[in-house]
Amino acid sequence: MENLNSAAEERIIRDLLPQKFGRKGKLFVGILIVFCLVGLYAYYRQLQYGLVVTAMRDYASWGIYISNFVFFVAISLVGSLITAVFRLLNVKWSMPLTRIAEMIAVAAIIFAAIIIVVDMGRPDRFYNLFLHGRIQSPIIWDVIVITTYFFISLLLLYYPLLPDLKILLGVKNAPAKGLQRFYRFLGSFWKGTDGQARLNEKAISILCITIIPVAFSIHTVTSWLFATTYRPGWDSTNFGAYFIAGAFLVGSGAVGVAMYIFRKVYHLEKYITEDHFDKMGKIVVLLSLIYLYFNINEFLTPVFKMKRSESGYLTDLFTGNFAGVFWFAILTGMILPVVILLFRKGRKPLPVFIVGIMVIVGAWLKRYLIVTPTMLNPFLPMYNVPAGYHHYFPSWEEWAIAFGSLAGAVLVITILARIFPVIPIHETLTEQHETADH
Repeated sequence: MENLNSAAEERIIRDLLPQKFGRKGKLFVGILIVFCLVGLYAYYRQLQYGLVVTAMRDYASWGIYISNFVFFVAISLVGSLITAVFRLLNVKWSMPLTRIAEMIAVAAIIFAAIIIVVDMGRPDRFYNLFLHGRIQSPIIWDVIVITTYFFISLLLLYYPLLPDLKILLGVKNAPAKGLQRFYRFLGSFWKGTDGQARLNEKAISILCITIIPVAFSIHTVTSWLFATTYRPGWDSTNFGAYFIAGAFLVGSGAVGVAMYIFRKVYHLEKYITEDHFDKMGKIVVLLSLIYLYFNINEFLTPVFKMKRSESGYLTDLFTGNFAGVFWFAILTGMILPVVILLFRKGRKPLPVFIVGIMVIVGAWLKRYLIVTPTMLNPFLPMYNVPAGYHHYFPSWEEWAIAFGSLAGAVLVITILARIFPVIPIHETLTEQHETADH
């Protein structure tokens, strides 16, 4: 352990300390806050006038809000993939990415819960969900697993932070000096003894084991919200695996984007290396192929049978009103990422960042396509209804709230990255000590 000198330790600590926002950082935060404020104003209008300000009607009663909800739930799975699965498999190279993944997971699950409240016509009656909820309803199952997943994700972010808080409290002239009181509140009890370290490791291992079935449950239960509703396109036993595969993919894409941004902005090239991008690129290829398989599996059987009840929905997707969005989502979200990342040059930082954005955009569009075309193709044809009921395109209030929620999630990640080290300091020092000893 002595082979790593104090100067090297100080350099690592200095490199990984939280950094103050520069001019560009403040501008970025300001833009995010503006998006959030516009979204809040749109939600105020929705509360004042009701859901009539949206484009949702009797048939398309689930719109962009539910698409956003499914997207946030999906992207939150990255915490269990990077932190839990990789930790349990003893995948050492993923260590610099664990905190980034957990920050994304916490931010995403917070806004998944918020967007559901936004979708409610009477949010003042939200408490009835807890007082009079029926356990037979998949909605109650979703409430239970989302709440459980949120607290486990929060703990998985907090427990590995404890040794870092002690380091942050001991650093003189730290950039985050004004946060010392907050750090003491969170970690004043942490002394760094061997007993505490063993107990902390045990707690993290238990959480890693626990979060995997909970993570699978949250995506499976979310899929059941659709699959147990009798609609064309949703009557599928494939939905659980289909949702989980898509969630793993978009979560990995989000980590690729975050890796690139934090590496460039915080100058972390020594800690988030090209090798990390190479490995993440390979993971995205694998997950893209798995998700592509489930997409083929999801559509091949109904297209082959082409039952009358589903023909309108499938025609809309493949050659009709939603065909452009559908094929764009498939191409950019699954096929092009595989083509780009199969080559070593495609697994460099910038291409991985671009592919990550493509995956995220494709994933959001896929969630939109899961909701909207089905709602507009009910089993009973639409007769004697206003022309607007045959179509759905979100109102400006819906777009403002949707973009506001996305900006809010990014803002939470940005604030967390300002307060806490994005790469675990203590684990990095431990790894360096072990490397030096060998």
